[in-house]
Amino acid sequence: MHFFRIFLLAVLFSIQSQSQSKKYKIHTVAFYNFENLYDTVDDEFTNDDEWTPNGAQHWTTEKYQQKLKNLARVISEIGTPENSNAPTLIGGSEIENRNVLEDLVKEPKLQQLDLGIIHFDSPDKRGIDVALLYQKKYFRPTSFSNIPLIIYKKEIPKKEEETEILDDGIEVKKENKNRVFTRDQLLVSGFLENEEIHIIVNHWPSRSGGEKATTMFREAAGKLNRKIIDSLQQINPQAKVLTMGDFNDGPFNKSIKNGLRAKGAKAEVAEFDVFNPFEELANKGLGTIAYRDSWNIFDQIIMTASLVRSDFSTFNFWKAGIFNKPYLIQNSGQYKGYPLRNTLTQAGFSDHLPVYVYLIKEVL
Repeated sequence: MHFFRIFLLAVLFSIQSQSQSKKYKIHTVAFYNFENLYDTVDDEFTNDDEWTPNGAQHWTTEKYQQKLKNLARVISEIGTPENSNAPTLIGGSEIENRNVLEDLVKEPKLQQLDLGIIHFDSPDKRGIDVALLYQKKYFRPTSFSNIPLIIYKKEIPKKEEETEILDDGIEVKKENKNRVFTRDQLLVSGFLENEEIHIIVNHWPSRSGGEKATTMFREAAGKLNRKIIDSLQQINPQAKVLTMGDFNDGPFNKSIKNGLRAKGAKAEVAEFDVFNPFEELANKGLGTIAYRDSWNIFDQIIMTASLVRSDFSTFNFWKAGIFNKPYLIQNSGQYKGYPLRNTLTQAGFSDHLPVYVYLIKEVL
């Protein structure tokens, strides 16, 4: 018995030593709704009048510059302390144009990261877009495209569809005036170090007009998102896909559960399923946005089964989180406890909290 105890202790010590000696590479992938990241210039092609010096928000150069500093601070700190490096990939939404992103990446807290920008103008009526920022030394994009979400307030019967004759005699359908113009879904493919990965950045239709009245639009967005993922998996069944964004729905809404068909438990995730780690955080009562004293997780990062493995010989999901530092929260007034957003007197951060996931790989 004495020798058996010595042997058992030796085995346990050996296992513990091997575990402690393992080293991992780690990358943080984040998403942040920048909330009204507008410059101060009036763009005649977008509805940005509110965000000008003479507009309703009295949006001055000083406020704009403070907003950039605030966002840069957040981006530089997301994912710490588990990863001392800033996020490698950052999806963003509510972005007016490429110029504001150019200004953002030049901020002192971000400039040293040498961030690349992938951005397209969307047909959104407010002129806001989605984009992807990435650290050039770790991620190399190989292709990117903006995929439109075509949705309508109501369907028009084919017999009522109007056509027009162009100058060259070609007959075409007139644009449906009931179309809801919203953000495109941004698809970026590339290599995280030497591993191919695909990123979809989203900002699904809002709940303006009521949750029930607009749920069909977000369900359509979820189906489009799932179609993009399916197409990538048809090319490569083991494709690693991360879809992130402000979905304007929580983990249990139809757009996520039925449209995207996301699973909240790793044990339920089959080969071609997608996994939503933020369902567990929602069950714990956590949130990224507050409304009428109730929290919900509209901001999520969801991934294909190929990223949910216990084998870390390649980059795989480790854990997810909500970046919720005290400086991001209002500490007084009517909205005490809510995210610290812009007011008429000062530039804040955002009405959303950022989210992130860690991808890790064992170093041999």
